[in-house]
Amino acid sequence: MKQPQRGGASTPRQPERTVDVQAFIDAERFSPFQWMILVLCFLVVAADGFDTAAIGFIAPSLVQEWGIARSALGPVMSAALVGLGIGALAAGPCADRIGRKTVLVLSVFFFGLWSLAAAKATSIESLTVLRFFTGLGLGAAMPNAVTLMSEYAPARIRAVAVNAMFCGFSGGLALGGIMSAWLIPQFGWHSVLVAGGVGPIALTVLLLLMLPESAQFLAVRKRADQRIARILQRIAPQAPFAGCRFTSTDVRRQPDATRGQWALAIILSGRYRFGTLMLWLAYFMGLLIYYLLTNWLPTLFKDTGFSGEKAALMTSLFPLGGILGNLCVGWVMDRFAGHRVIAFTYVLVGALVLLVGLGVGHQVWLGALIFLTGTVVTSAVTSMSALAASFYPTRARATGVAWMLGIGRVGGVAGALVGAALMGLGWKFGAVFSLLAVPAVIAAAGVLLMMRRVPLGESFGEDAAAGDVAGAVAID
Repeated sequence: MKQPQRGGASTPRQPERTVDVQAFIDAERFSPFQWMILVLCFLVVAADGFDTAAIGFIAPSLVQEWGIARSALGPVMSAALVGLGIGALAAGPCADRIGRKTVLVLSVFFFGLWSLAAAKATSIESLTVLRFFTGLGLGAAMPNAVTLMSEYAPARIRAVAVNAMFCGFSGGLALGGIMSAWLIPQFGWHSVLVAGGVGPIALTVLLLLMLPESAQFLAVRKRADQRIARILQRIAPQAPFAGCRFTSTDVRRQPDATRGQWALAIILSGRYRFGTLMLWLAYFMGLLIYYLLTNWLPTLFKDTGFSGEKAALMTSLFPLGGILGNLCVGWVMDRFAGHRVIAFTYVLVGALVLLVGLGVGHQVWLGALIFLTGTVVTSAVTSMSALAASFYPTRARATGVAWMLGIGRVGGVAGALVGAALMGLGWKFGAVFSLLAVPAVIAAAGVLLMMRRVPLGESFGEDAAAGDVAGAVAID
């Protein structure tokens, strides 16, 4: 047998291929695998919407069955909102450390479990505590669904994909109303909370079996190249990944000083701090407008002389255009600078609320304006999540989105309180709507200013720029 020659020329080592995960996703078509992720995230948000609104659906039955005053439901109504804020603030940093899928699955299971427990409540005190725990899960689910969807959507359709996912919230609200109208007369108020628990727990099983971890998260954490290859193979089955190493564009662009930092430290670092504060300000003001109108429109209409039935009908026009508006604004954001699109949308909000204040007495005109106002307000608030997801790097994205959502919840509570204060001061329909132009303008200014210290192409839209990486595969 011939022995191998010593000292002879050795076989040249093949260069290792490096695949940029985001650039690869941007270069491929939106595959059936990504559609499945969109549907699963849509269902998570729909379950979130159902359980968030459940207490409103069962409130009249609680008042009647427990013989309590409506004012006694105040703590129960606010408990979930408080939990939502805390859950969002805690979940983002956790997801940036241990993974989006892990936190998302746990949060969906968590709010489903506590909704089931709330169905057994026998007092206002116990229901308040259980709704708080339900809110923790609800608050943790939303930002992780946004983050995961944004990291699997190509840059060219990212905003419209995230906004389409958010349409699930409106779907959950509508489903909750329809199911409550049938369930409560048949089985009592408990059945609504049972449905709000069984659905998410069943969804947890689907998420465990079908939902992938974020490939970008795995690349940033330098984990499991083979696992990333299997995920990306489901997006493009013909792509060759044998022997590949995976990376993420924003890791290369991130300053060395921020690497290894906690995600919260990154979003509050000098590079992102100003933009973060402006995002919080804009989202706070957007939710203040949204929740003030959602909570107080029926009262405002009745004060202008509308009957209870007509007041309810007019109020129902407010959320109807949200789904179409979300998709339209998302589509425009994918074609122009997203922060400018949202700023313009908030300017439209300001103009419309001023017009609504002048439209009292003309019911058709007023109805059309209420519909348009609801469409634009909902679209502006919803699109902020897509904007935040694009603004932050992968290593801090879940935290950035979650903290914006958590801080914004304070704006929702403030909206309800400001409305109550204005009603107490005797403010009328036109004056209240005219006042809402102020937070709309502040929100528009905040979104416009957020990019002042972070040039375009360095943070916001950097994932879009990743699509220009030649061939999405580089040779080291």
